[in-house]
Amino acid sequence: MSLVYIIEDEIKIAEILSDYLIKYGYDVQLFHSGENAVTEIVKGNPDLVILDVMLPAVGGFEICHQLRAMDNEVPIIMLTARVDESDRLEGLNIGADDYVCKPFLPNEVVARVNAILRRIKKSQASASNEPTTLISYRNITIDIEKYLCFVSGVEIELTSVELKLLHTMMTRPKRIFSREVLMDMCYDDDRVVNDRTIDSHMRNLRKKLGGSDSVIQTVYGVGYKCE
Repeated sequence: MSLVYIIEDEIKIAEILSDYLIKYGYDVQLFHSGENAVTEIVKGNPDLVILDVMLPAVGGFEICHQLRAMDNEVPIIMLTARVDESDRLEGLNIGADDYVCKPFLPNEVVARVNAILRRIKKSQASASNEPTTLISYRNITIDIEKYLCFVSGVEIELTSVELKLLHTMMTRPKRIFSREVLMDMCYDDDRVVNDRTIDSHMRNLRKKLGGSDSVIQTVYGVGYKCE
């Protein structure tokens, strides 16, 4: 049973929506203030949030903004009596999934809840059935099989050794890798490679990933890590 949070200070509207959602098989919790809403959402982990824009203490836009800033991807449907296009765009731009203007038909809101959750479940099912060669850490994504690397969505060109080095460290973030371990994992032939070769690769890799802002950190006297 999917859990829906309704955060709406107009008690009658909240109760009507709750009744309709319960009728269609949802579990519902009601909140009538924006105070502590972010904490409650993070703690309760609902499947979807119906969020009024105009709330006591903390407004709906601010709640949505805070959740998205925390990388919380809970689906959000905004409710509001404000009909200006700029208000609707603001809600969508800060990460809301849908926007419903008052007055509305409760069945319409239920239909939108159904559509959003159905789309998410379908996407999750597809993702679980498709093997992926992608690995991501912070703003970096690499595909080790296709030898591709993206930084903030922009493709950058890495050598095969640079890609192997980066992949090795990204699979275990914050673990410190010695130069010897990196040499063993990234060179599968019998060539002679010394510490300076690894250091040279790391300098080039750090430069390509963003210089001083690179995720690669040197641990002096030990090796390297992704941080």
